[in-house]
Amino acid sequence: MELAPVRGTATIEEVAARAGVSRSTVSRVVNGSTAVSPAALEAVRRAIDELQYVPNRAARSLASRQTRAIALVIPEQTDRFFGDPFFASIVAGIGEVIGESDYIMNMLIASDDASAKALAYLRGGSVDGAIVASHHTSDTFLDRLADVVPVVYGGRPARVRAEDYYVDVDNVAGGQAATGYLIARGHRRIATVSGPPDMPAGIDRLQGFRDEMAAAGLEPVAVENGDFTEMGGALAMNRILSTGAELDALFVASDLMARGAYTALREKGIEPGRDVAVIGFDDSSVSTALTPALTTVRQPSLTQGRHMASVLLDMLAGRPAVHATILPTEIVERASA
Repeated sequence: MELAPVRGTATIEEVAARAGVSRSTVSRVVNGSTAVSPAALEAVRRAIDELQYVPNRAARSLASRQTRAIALVIPEQTDRFFGDPFFASIVAGIGEVIGESDYIMNMLIASDDASAKALAYLRGGSVDGAIVASHHTSDTFLDRLADVVPVVYGGRPARVRAEDYYVDVDNVAGGQAATGYLIARGHRRIATVSGPPDMPAGIDRLQGFRDEMAAAGLEPVAVENGDFTEMGGALAMNRILSTGAELDALFVASDLMARGAYTALREKGIEPGRDVAVIGFDDSSVSTALTPALTTVRQPSLTQGRHMASVLLDMLAGRPAVHATILPTEIVERASA
């Protein structure tokens, strides 16, 4: 049944519903952005005509002013951001690309208690776009962020929408490769310290581990969640050891957690690399600082940062931008496995 047009009283939400797109997509069309697909652009324009939607002129004027600034949003606690080499590499990659443009970068470390403040700042028109470098399923404020400015996510969003832009590494394939590496070397009693179950990277690396184990007809000796921190890795390793499980190999979903696992193993008289093969994930500076040096899965975080910045600059310039970029991983062989 055809809906009757609403003359001059339609809201942006009604236009979005009629066009079958998000509110943020309508906002971008109204404000003259070309960072939408041709199909969405046509659907929004048709809905605007049918509903005779009249944008708020003051809001439109404000939105059209460029600040030449972008925000790098880190939804993490400060200690995790400064303690994890992954973030340093991501920021370096983003900074390289932004530094060659005429934009400046503002960094917001937005933990749970700061998320409302960060959203209010971004809504204030201080930036033209945002890059989100880490996120959890509980970070619901990020769902509203895309209604405010163009956004590129580092890693697959927990709830992917057709209009989302993100740059990720192939975490499932990385988990499979790490597990397959251990199996190919004759290990059969394999445990894992997985990443956080509320982060897509943690979910995907665990999925890769489980898939490879199943393909080999093996059951995991133990699975314990960590939080991508050294302490989290140690605690998870201790939980595995407390079960009395006998393992000959261990896949740890981050290098920092692997460092914690090394400590926990040695406290029980178990030597990493000799008694238990260990493989990590990241290929961060931590991996070469450990003894024995850590065999790990390299994720190209510097390249990921560069891609994230490039996609956002394409969006802001009205150039075609890739919605989903997935970068490959590779095994880096060292002495621990």
